[in-house]
Amino acid sequence: MKNNLARLAQRPAPIRLGCFILMLLALWLPFAAPIYLLVQDANLVSILTMVLLYIEFIVLLKLWGKYVYQQPQILQHYGLDTTSHNRIDLLRGLAIGFTNIWLLFGIESLLGWLVWQQPKIFLLKIVIEGVIVGLAVGFAEELLFRGWLLDELERDYNQRVALWTDALIFATLHFIKPLEAIIQTLPQFPALIVLGLTQVWAKRWRRGRLGLPIGLHGGLVGGFYIINVGGLIKYTGVVPDWVTGVYHNPLMGVMGLFLMSILAVWMSRRGKRSHLW
Repeated sequence: MKNNLARLAQRPAPIRLGCFILMLLALWLPFAAPIYLLVQDANLVSILTMVLLYIEFIVLLKLWGKYVYQQPQILQHYGLDTTSHNRIDLLRGLAIGFTNIWLLFGIESLLGWLVWQQPKIFLLKIVIEGVIVGLAVGFAEELLFRGWLLDELERDYNQRVALWTDALIFATLHFIKPLEAIIQTLPQFPALIVLGLTQVWAKRWRRGRLGLPIGLHGGLVGGFYIINVGGLIKYTGVVPDWVTGVYHNPLMGVMGLFLMSILAVWMSRRGKRSHLW
């Protein structure tokens, strides 16, 4: 068994990715099936099964690193460590993410496209929730896409191919949903690609550490969570939804895509400069 796993390291990236996913599903389904059968609350089912899936994902990553690549510290290899540099990167990413979200809505407010409102819920509670939700999403998605997936791609392909493949897979997997929902949210696809590119460049800028991508992702998600759940804004209808964001989602609007593109260009230049040092 161990020999078979070790030979996987020599197989092409698509085969390695497929084997990993099949192993993960084989571990997850026996535990997830009873939850689907016994728990009636759909939201609770979703939470329990996703938490279980991610715990097993991390466990499998460690086994994958140990037996496929002979790297017992595979999480550190992916850029997930507890060094002071990574912690500072995390805080820096949070600041950049929050700043970009507030800058977006601030500009739209100055242009008269929205007005600010008093929060509908106790603001400190929403801020704490936003930070927690943002960091949880950032950690989960960045370890998956800019940790495991990007590493597998970079083992076989050059950096440019790995960059674009990672970003395209990241954007595409956000559309695993019913057809009606896919059609409704399709306008956010370009912005998700830009976000995927930005996150890879962020990791490369910080010498392979995941702190900055996690913080940046968390800041973007958390910042929008605070504004959206807190009910802090109301659109005036001066411009059409495709400018500010269809269904009030900034990733589905021209302004959101524009700001994300500026961030991507800045991060790209930082990433390229770091490779020249």
